[in-house]
Amino acid sequence: MNQRELNEIRRRIRLDRSSISHIYGCYVNSSREIIATIDESMGLLSQEEAEKYLQLLKKSLSGALGKNLIDISFATKQVMDSDEHRLLSALRKTELKDEELRNAFYQCVINSINMEDSSYVILLAHDNYDVPYRGRDGQQDRDGSDQVFSYILCSICPVKAGKVQFGYCPEESRFQNFAPGQIVAAPELGFMFPSFDDRAANIYNALFYSKNTEEIHQDFIDAVFRTQVPMSAGHQREAFHEALSQALEKECSYDVVQSVHEQLRERLEAHKESRDPEPLTISQGELGDILKNSGLSEERIDDFQGRCRESFGEDAELRPANLIDSRRFAIATPEVKISVDPKFSYLVQTRVIDGRKYILIAADSGVEVNGVGINITED
Repeated sequence: MNQRELNEIRRRIRLDRSSISHIYGCYVNSSREIIATIDESMGLLSQEEAEKYLQLLKKSLSGALGKNLIDISFATKQVMDSDEHRLLSALRKTELKDEELRNAFYQCVINSINMEDSSYVILLAHDNYDVPYRGRDGQQDRDGSDQVFSYILCSICPVKAGKVQFGYCPEESRFQNFAPGQIVAAPELGFMFPSFDDRAANIYNALFYSKNTEEIHQDFIDAVFRTQVPMSAGHQREAFHEALSQALEKECSYDVVQSVHEQLRERLEAHKESRDPEPLTISQGELGDILKNSGLSEERIDDFQGRCRESFGEDAELRPANLIDSRRFAIATPEVKISVDPKFSYLVQTRVIDGRKYILIAADSGVEVNGVGINITED
């Protein structure tokens, strides 16, 4: 899925747009026992309750593609004959109305995840999207729809104890503490099946969501999809940084790292301005060109590319958004941390003065310490 297709589905998850008629699910305690089931008709819920359910489901489509949202690909053999794909397809085909299928799915999830001894809720919903026809000019014709996209959404939300609040009790005519009970938090993970590729159903793919980009929930993926996924965005960044530092060794200077960061940031900015819905990717060969532009030798570049192949695969296409933080440029020592707007990272320099290593920042004017403007004198 690209960004435009994702946004099209996101806009669906509203009371006045989706055809979601039921919310299904279950409440699982810390002992992995189902203590309550959910089978709510949207038409019988209050508007506030219905909107809350939709908000939780929509959260499983939030975040960035390639970071929070990861494409899950099924092998052809899985699609043709596998328990995992058969279950997901049956849930979709029956529009989640088959209780036996739902219970089978709940047990699959319960056996695969651990919410650190806390309770959680599994939410499921089905939607039929009458996909509007889009002409060559990009405009949609809602009266010219030629297909229906049928899909299921799943959100897995931790349940947390609410904080005790102090308020007025009319029955007692006094102020007192209130315990709000259990609160359903935003989902930690979830998915949509199938994917909405080229504005149509792609049963060979699902879109997986993880709130924490550092954690991929591999146990859940193994149980529900039984397939491997790319390493998380956080692990990709760690592997990229490790490849740089180990391959470059003494040549891994501030100027080189700043140059690499700036070249990747410029590509991200140009891609954003182009409004291309497809996520920006970069080949390992292009990364080698970036290192060459930063003044590195062919020997160091070859070493770096070899380490990238080991970490990411032979012909892996990487996403610059996962390799750097384009909104922040951070310099740190064990005692001090400095954060700089990436556009002004050139103001930072490194120097060796009288045998000691220093980080220097140009500060001609506007210097503040704890909000207090100060002057820097030559003394």
